[in-house]
Amino acid sequence: MAGGKPCKVCNFTRQKSYGLVVPSLDELKAKGCESLGFTSSSPVTVVLEDDGTIVEDQAYFLCLPINTKFMLLHEKETWSPVRKTDSVDASVPPWRALAQQLKADLASIILMSEADLQTLVDVPCPELASALGFPEKKAADLQETLQRSLDRREEERQSKELLELYLKALHRQEQQDEGPSQASNEDGMEVDSASGFMSRTLMVLKGKTSPETRLSTEDLQMVVNRGVEAMEQVLACEAELTKRLQQIQAVQSIRSSSTQQTSADSPVRRAQRTAKKHHYEC
Repeated sequence: MAGGKPCKVCNFTRQKSYGLVVPSLDELKAKGCESLGFTSSSPVTVVLEDDGTIVEDQAYFLCLPINTKFMLLHEKETWSPVRKTDSVDASVPPWRALAQQLKADLASIILMSEADLQTLVDVPCPELASALGFPEKKAADLQETLQRSLDRREEERQSKELLELYLKALHRQEQQDEGPSQASNEDGMEVDSASGFMSRTLMVLKGKTSPETRLSTEDLQMVVNRGVEAMEQVLACEAELTKRLQQIQAVQSIRSSSTQQTSADSPVRRAQRTAKKHHYEC
């Protein structure tokens, strides 16, 4: 057909169905994914809705009658036949389709939304066991697994929110810390020739109990890029300089004491002591 073939597409639960007019199998996949809300990057398999026959050949696709209904499946989804209750009972709860998906592939848990997982958790255990063909103990264990998956997703979401709040608070703190020191930024930008660190960064690293919380993100990145070795060299030089200054102070102290002692034993003092000694002897 020059204008395309009228057909229908649905997802594996058959709860969504759309009518399309497409000229080719590839166009069916593209338009079908768009209508069903599938992501374009996810590979899909096209099967006949009534019997699950996989349709991959363009010539076969063209030979099919108009208004043929196709089912588009994700990688973890599988075709299942229409249950008799689907055509006569519109009040069938949605959890049965989810249970059917789990029965076909338990790994499909990772593809389910939190709402789907919660739906299965809330199903009475005997009913879920009956739908899956499991013993009640196994169905109860499955519901516990689903609940743990829900809890893990909630923990991950809360951790992400806490991290975002922490980063925002850290950014505000950096802005507050950098505000009062704006006037001295030019001096702080001076780079130490021995280590390659800015003088401001060295001052923070040497003077703070927890320096990593007082540096900006850019300063932290520079410290990481320079590496531990460069920082160790800076601190080693600082320690050596302190030790030498202490030695110089000690030498100066000794010299001062020696000078005082020499002044006390000068020739004039010795002559005065000799004269006093002769006076007493006489």
